[in-house]
Amino acid sequence: MSRPIILGIVGDSAPGKTTLTKGIAQVLGPENVTVICTDDYHKYDRKQRAEIGITALHPDCNYLDIMQQHLSQLRTGQPILKPVYSHTTGSFEPPVYIKPNKFVIVEGLLGYSTRGARDSYDVKVYLAPPESVRAQWKVKRDTQKRGYTEEQVLEELRKREPDSEQFIRPQRQWSDIVVSFYPPNDEVEQINGHLNVRLVLRPTIPHPDFLQIINYGDGHLESAIRLGLDRDMSKPVDVLEVDGHATLEQVNKLEHIICGDMPHLKSICDREGNPELGKVAGTTGETIQSYPLALTQLLITYHMLKATQMYQ
Repeated sequence: MSRPIILGIVGDSAPGKTTLTKGIAQVLGPENVTVICTDDYHKYDRKQRAEIGITALHPDCNYLDIMQQHLSQLRTGQPILKPVYSHTTGSFEPPVYIKPNKFVIVEGLLGYSTRGARDSYDVKVYLAPPESVRAQWKVKRDTQKRGYTEEQVLEELRKREPDSEQFIRPQRQWSDIVVSFYPPNDEVEQINGHLNVRLVLRPTIPHPDFLQIINYGDGHLESAIRLGLDRDMSKPVDVLEVDGHATLEQVNKLEHIICGDMPHLKSICDREGNPELGKVAGTTGETIQSYPLALTQLLITYHMLKATQMYQ
């Protein structure tokens, strides 16, 4: 019997979780995807956290046992009554009844913090942009969408840093893929669709055969698409890097490697430029097509579809 396929996307506040999720859900079909946020499992609202002196990143500020229980239920196709935390008001709203679709995307701060939760995912992704980039994204989001001043956001980042270091970043070790979007030449101001991406690919799940890109003449240091070996948290990994200035021709080669043995994705790859993927807001609010983002979304979608084949 088939069951929902569950993707985890974990990272600190404002690393791009929602942007990444949107493209993946678009390819899988929004009607086939349930998206939930583990930040809804906070124990305390914003006012209570300030009074107690605890941040939302601390495990003691979250009902991790209930989160873990709900993930286990979703994995077996059971519905849950999920709590709802409003980032706009900083308070709780009535819980909602959630019935899982074919695919469930779980995003949030502490999704890999317990063994039981980790065992619920089919694919685990960790987002790790440079801290300078994440800080800029957080300032932009929280000032434009959540009503904070820049000074308030920067102060919050300073308060959260000890908990980020102790509880959020160590979850990187449990991921199958580590995604790091970063500006070329360390130009932090260049926060737009032309970011590069560095994908750490752990051998915990079978990745597409990216060695083929070397046969195309790519994959070397001077290329806009590079493949290499490295160590991440002391363990050997493959690393795939894609520059923001990669050409459509180079990107298409990589897309066809990913789509080659996945019929559902082949139709996506045959559409030039993948209009459904890689959409990101530019610095002035316009929509930009980012090839590194599109390829990242495509690779993660590949792994979700691969997981469905195991349970058919």
